[in-house]
Amino acid sequence: MPFFSSSGAMPLRLGGAALALAVTGIAPGKASARVEIAPYIEVDQTVVTDIKGGDGDLLTYTTLAVGADGSVATRRAEAQVSLRYEHQFGWNRRTPDQDIFSGVARARYWAIPETLSLEASGFASRVRSDGFYGANNSLVSAGKATDDVYSFYVGPTLTTHIDDLFVNAAYRFGYTEIDTDVGFDSSGNRQHYGAYGDSTFHSLTGSVGMKPGDLPFGWVVSAGYDRENSSELKQRYTDAWVRGDVTVPVTPTVALVGGVGYEKIRITQQSVLVDTVTGLPVIDDNGNYAGDPSVPRVIAYDTDGIMWDVGVLWRPSRRTSLEVRVGRRYDSMHYVGTFSWQTGPGGSFQIAYFDTIDSFGRGLNNSLSTLPFAFDAMRNPFTGDLTGCLSGESGVDCLNDALAGITAANYRRRGIQAQYSLSQGRWNWGVGLGWSQRKFLAPDTGVLAVVNGLKDDYYYGTGFVGVRLDAASSLTGTVYGNYMDSGMGGVNVSNYGAWVTYARQYGRRLTGHASVGLDALDATDVEQIISLLGRIGVRYQF
Repeated sequence: MPFFSSSGAMPLRLGGAALALAVTGIAPGKASARVEIAPYIEVDQTVVTDIKGGDGDLLTYTTLAVGADGSVATRRAEAQVSLRYEHQFGWNRRTPDQDIFSGVARARYWAIPETLSLEASGFASRVRSDGFYGANNSLVSAGKATDDVYSFYVGPTLTTHIDDLFVNAAYRFGYTEIDTDVGFDSSGNRQHYGAYGDSTFHSLTGSVGMKPGDLPFGWVVSAGYDRENSSELKQRYTDAWVRGDVTVPVTPTVALVGGVGYEKIRITQQSVLVDTVTGLPVIDDNGNYAGDPSVPRVIAYDTDGIMWDVGVLWRPSRRTSLEVRVGRRYDSMHYVGTFSWQTGPGGSFQIAYFDTIDSFGRGLNNSLSTLPFAFDAMRNPFTGDLTGCLSGESGVDCLNDALAGITAANYRRRGIQAQYSLSQGRWNWGVGLGWSQRKFLAPDTGVLAVVNGLKDDYYYGTGFVGVRLDAASSLTGTVYGNYMDSGMGGVNVSNYGAWVTYARQYGRRLTGHASVGLDALDATDVEQIISLLGRIGVRYQF
């Protein structure tokens, strides 16, 4: 389920996934070794002009880029990587020289085939730092107002059997950082909670159970512990839980599912340091609140108690699966659901509704853990940046939602995500849609009390299509739209646009390409900007 990527859903994933692993098993890797590495060098010329709003200047820059796309598939290992570094030579003051690095990688190595594996995943890209995080497709207009985002996780996974029992265990270490010197948005206002710094994330999970057979039902007992430490106000998140789940077959294709357990979640942080003379909060050079270690830590969120859910699992074939559950968690009603359908050869449809307690670091780390091991990285043709979407064998995976709501605060996150993709003959196309709401969690006293309970709503959609025109040429197109309704003192932002790229191969190593696009940015109290973009270039693959 590539879109269901939330740390708060771990008990459900362990319960359902543990039973599924016992039934289906896990492939230890490819039968034959295959290693493909494609380094390249690229030169491009880009032109941007505002046809509405903006300064109306013609922006021009030349790009020199080096990169590599590669994959490995052996009996014990599988990995995919896409890395790119480029230097942009600006032709005027509005297009300064820039160095840009971006990449995404996913790997797994089986130390013991079908039993013990080591997984890792990493991501590096840019986002806007001018307060318009919901418009990350418009990086050309951001100029130098961008932040570098880095995130990775690594850890072992154990999957084995003891007689009729299946046993699963996993540990993940994750790290997320935003490299920025900007703590103020475009209007000069300090961001709530300041600028995001970095965080470390530890997650330990385990489960044991039995599939239906000797008993008329399947069962699994699972437990886990998560801990995140964030730099902003030394925030600390802990989540400890244990639960039991049962699966009761009703017909060959329908089963009733349910679970009950105990969970304790606690989020604490330092108090904000207050100037004894002015009575105002102390702000550091990056626009962040300074913490006061001399007073006790304050509580942003604290809940413990029984969690439960019941639902139904429907699997009419190996290609179709539906699971929905309703219950109580986080001191309120809780709903989750997933639907997956392999529509045919090369076709996939998935939809998921989620409800979690999350943060930017945990959300991005958990999204990385669901990426496919074989993918095509989608890049913005005008900047070379990753768009946040990857196309894989199981469909399209997008990080749009995780990258749009960058904040140092924790929040309750609910939403729905859906995708459909099809690869058939010379054509491949797909679409991804989503909505999420973040309800922020903060201490109910002190400076940050005004943040507690505020909400952001983010809507996004991405569509792409590609066709191979002949043996040497292809045409690809992308259309996108995003809207951020900010409730945390920021600006409401809408961003939409499209681009088309034509590529033609000359010989075995040289490829020429040309792109044209339209991008629009509309934000609160800011005149709408519509930009026309064009790029032409060549790539030599070694």
